[in-house]
Amino acid sequence: MKQFITHVTHYRYTAPVIYSIQTLRLTPRDDEHQRVLRWQIDAPGELERQVDAYGNITHTLTLNRPHTEIELRVTGQVLVEPLVRGALGGEDSRLPVHAYCVQTPLTQADDTIMAFVREALPGGLNTPEDALALAEAICARVAYEPGTTDVTTAAGQVLALGHGVCQDHAHLFLACVRGLGVPARYVSGYLYTAAEHAASHAWADVWLPGAGWTSVDITNRQFASECHCRLAVARDYDSASPVRGVRSGGGEESMEATVQVQAGQQ
Repeated sequence: MKQFITHVTHYRYTAPVIYSIQTLRLTPRDDEHQRVLRWQIDAPGELERQVDAYGNITHTLTLNRPHTEIELRVTGQVLVEPLVRGALGGEDSRLPVHAYCVQTPLTQADDTIMAFVREALPGGLNTPEDALALAEAICARVAYEPGTTDVTTAAGQVLALGHGVCQDHAHLFLACVRGLGVPARYVSGYLYTAAEHAASHAWADVWLPGAGWTSVDITNRQFASECHCRLAVARDYDSASPVRGVRSGGGEESMEATVQVQAGQQ
């Protein structure tokens, strides 16, 4: 599937920002099943391109003049090939697989999470079907409800609240899987879908013996497919977020983001 993507992020501040620096993970990965045909980032300053430890393309935006807003606009085309049962092909694997067994503050597996995953998967996680079964159990326990959590909500809180969004489903999935000693990683990206809220999306990859990395859309209870365009992979949202930065000054910040994903002929 050829995806046509437009993503606009607009930050506004109630007072002038003296200095700001942002890391942008807004360029899709070039993996075996995904190829960037055309991509452009429009930003209010020069961008310094790098590749991070996870193999993600990043850009650093530094603004050292007073400003009260920042608009980031990305547009482009990406060709995404179908995946068979979520199986990923070759990729830029800069870290050993077991680096993704490390728990983080957002994906910590406490006793409640371990009890939940052992009930959901009494035989452990060994196959792609087990990963789907865990996604089903998570969605049955945590209803999709925007506006009830934020980017700082950890997996244990998500399970206790019983509601959240795609990043919460992904964090809970990662906590469960890593709690079982299985490598798994967070994925940020875009989803071609008729549901407008899901255009900007998050899901997860899990490492399975004999299958390698298998990509699972927890929120939609399915394997990732040609509808999923991958931006970044990392241990959690904090290290895979599309935009992350710090600033000096600025007062209160507001952010508005719009994403449009359309499908075209290959």
